[in-house]
Amino acid sequence: MASTLKGEKTIPTRHAYGETLVELGKLNDRVVVFEADISKSTQTYRFAEAFPDRFFNVGVAEQNMMAMAAGAAICGKIAFVSTYAVFGSMRACEQMRTSVAYPKLNVNIAVSHAGLTAYDDGVTHQAIEDLGIVRSIPNMTVVQPCDAPSTRKAVMAAAKIDGPVYLRLTRIGMPILYDAGPDFEIGKAIRLRRGNDVTIVAIGDMVFQALDAAEQLAIEGIGVDLLDMHTIKPLDQEALLESVMRTGAVVTAEDHNVVGGLGSAVAETLGEHRPTPMTRIGLQDTFAESGAYDDLLRHYGMDARHIIEAARKVMGRKK
Repeated sequence: MASTLKGEKTIPTRHAYGETLVELGKLNDRVVVFEADISKSTQTYRFAEAFPDRFFNVGVAEQNMMAMAAGAAICGKIAFVSTYAVFGSMRACEQMRTSVAYPKLNVNIAVSHAGLTAYDDGVTHQAIEDLGIVRSIPNMTVVQPCDAPSTRKAVMAAAKIDGPVYLRLTRIGMPILYDAGPDFEIGKAIRLRRGNDVTIVAIGDMVFQALDAAEQLAIEGIGVDLLDMHTIKPLDQEALLESVMRTGAVVTAEDHNVVGGLGSAVAETLGEHRPTPMTRIGLQDTFAESGAYDDLLRHYGMDARHIIEAARKVMGRKK
């Protein structure tokens, strides 16, 4: 399934994750991978083929998997746990909270099929609540890269963090936005466009919708300050506040419920430091249907056209 940016080569970020695990495994023999019987979907089968003695398929037992990864981390291993986002954030939530986050262990929870990128799997597999759940847990770092190169860098960076990391990945292919050169730093937003009229803050697959919107708004003479806020915890408050001081209006875009995710994190920061007119693009506190990815984005008001409309309206609310 292609993304909405037509004509671009696309790679699911889960594929980049699987390939990077193998690279990481070659560099560090402390890396171990735990899987819940969907290694083709999460792409961890690549690691299993390269390092069978460091790969553990626990079956459909996500809670046990999380606890096993915690045990491995206590023994000095760098653990990666892989499953679908709905199961990693909800079915194994207690183990993630108490066994992993509370002791601040080096367990990296890499979850696939986030949001509407699990387009035709329906409500049971469309994780729209996970960011809100996971970012509320102390000691957790929460990251969603937007393309394959940034995913590679995020995986490498996560392995070095002393504590748990939640890596959110896509089922469908995403265009390549970044080359291999620019630095990727967890907790530091990437500015894709600089403008003074409106700030758009996006994450994951919605970065491409936001970029499309920004390019169309530029034709109208509207300057968008576009931030790829790949890390929503810790949020790059410095970049956000610097941007809104210039623009005075904000739109957030996420493939997630608007409750608890990126929009909430941005609103919390602005509410405490610089109240600013803002609009949140995402699922408006509703479950989604099954359907084609592009159709779902349009239906739920999450495509570039709706971001453009939101930007125009929020600019009209400036004092």
